[in-house]
Amino acid sequence: MDNAAKNRWQVRVAAMVIFVLGFAAGILALNVYRRVAGADRPRDRFEQMSRRLNLTADQKTKVQQIFGDTREQLRAVRRESEPKVNEIRRQADTRLQEVLTPEQWEQFQKDRHEMRGRRGGRGGPGGPGGPRGDGP
Repeated sequence: MDNAAKNRWQVRVAAMVIFVLGFAAGILALNVYRRVAGADRPRDRFEQMSRRLNLTADQKTKVQQIFGDTREQLRAVRRESEPKVNEIRRQADTRLQEVLTPEQWEQFQKDRHEMRGRRGGRGGPGGPGGPRGDGP
């Protein structure tokens, strides 16, 4: 076999290896995406738990009702406590502003805003939809 033919085969093999590696990387990325995205959906988490516990249809219905009731009770508690939590945050901000320089306060607010963005940003002062953009 001459060098030209040998080089053509090497190029073909290299192209095939690159193709197979790309295909494998795509499959792995898709599996990781599905695992991450699927774990964030409450319905999928419930289905996974249901399978792990081997719940009957009747148990599924009752467990879903319990979770729904619990969710509503927790929302009510959050709504009731939100004004007090907001007031505590406002007081903390006032005290912090007395201690920090204007530059430090500005940096503190920026850092807090970025931290909220990374963890999904809850509402309330300083959070998305909150009355002020500078709460803790």
